[in-house]
Formats: sequence, structure tokens, C-alpha cells
Amino acid sequence: MIHVVICDDHAFVRRGIRDTLSEAVDIQVTAEAGSYSEVRAALRSAVCDVLVLDLNMPGRGGLEVLESLTDAKSPIKVLVVSMFAEDQYAIRCLRAGAHGYLNKAGDPAQLTVAVRALAQGRKYVSPEVAQMLVESLSNPMQELPHTTLSERELQTVLKIASGKRLSEIAEEMTLSPKTVSVYRARALEKLKLATNADITMYAIRNNLV
Repeated sequence: MIHVVICDDHAFVRRGIRDTLSEAVDIQVTAEAGSYSEVRAALRSAVCDVLVLDLNMPGRGGLEVLESLTDAKSPIKVLVVSMFAEDQYAIRCLRAGAHGYLNKAGDPAQLTVAVRALAQGRKYVSPEVAQMLVESLSNPMQELPHTTLSERELQTVLKIASGKRLSEIAEEMTLSPKTVSVYRARALEKLKLATNADITMYAIRNNLV
């Protein structure tokens, strides 16, 4: 039996993932979580072979969950299932230690196939991501500036681009406004930008939002 923990901040999405996986007789969902703290607690108490993980969560995001598992050398395999476009996030997640990446807009049948692949010790990506990886090997491209951002810096950029004020971002990320301002300043420096409007335009140009 393959034991799966689902982490997504939307209960509706978790239900859809659980229902999809429940159709497989060899897969059992052992816990669900909607935030960083909840998934850490779930992984301490539930049996887990594969973690199905969303990136966009309130507070500490999915990449931080992934990084913490990688740092701890956890045997849990992580399948990132996100709404973010593959060309912007798949390779970033794989570099951070993910074992697979799926877009939420893809075929639900891929989810079961991916979970089984990870449980067997294999990687899993969609044909689109596989093509991107092949192209990156044969035609190396200079990395875009946003690939140098830390997880918190990237979160800050995405929230600014979606129109949120620093006070709102601080509340969502459970940080002080001063700390969020520091992340904003670092992001502006790395992206060579000057204003929030510049951040929004950059995010739109690079399909980050």
C-alpha cells in the first residue's frame, strides 16, 4: 500500500485529489493539511510514502516544506501539484528536491501514475516538463533573474504583483511588515527594479501570475 499525505490550503482541491487517489486500490490517503504547520504535524503522526504538495499556501510556502524535508534527508517522496506554469516553477521545484511536478490543470489520471512512480523510487514529470528539461540540456539558457530569489522573496514578489499591500502580505506570511520590506528590497535589487509597479510588470511579462 502506498501511503499519501495531501497538503493544499484549499479544502475543495484536497477533496478532489483524495477522490482521485481513492479510485486506486493500492493508494491510501493517511492525512491532509492546509498549511506549513499542519503538514509538519501530519508528517510526524501519519505514515507517508508520498507527499502531494501545493506551492501556494498562507505563511510558509510549499517550497519551504520541500526544503525542510530535503535538509532533513527525509525518505518521503514529494510530488508538487501546483497551478503555477511548468516553465516557471517545475525546474525550480526539482532542483529544490521534489521528485515530481504536475500542473493542476492537467489530466487527473496523471496524479495516480505520478504517485505510483514516486513510490517506486522514480521521478515523474509531464511530457511538457520533460521536453523543457531536454531543451535546457541541449540549449542552455541564461537563468532569468527571478530564479535567484529565495522562497520568501519570490512569495513577496508574487503577492505584490497580485496587488496586495505590505501589511496584508505580512499578515498572510505571519511576518512583521519590516521583514517583508526587507524581502521586497532584496527582490528589487536582484531583479534590478525600482517600484511595485515594476514588480507587477515583471511578473506579468514572465508569466509568474
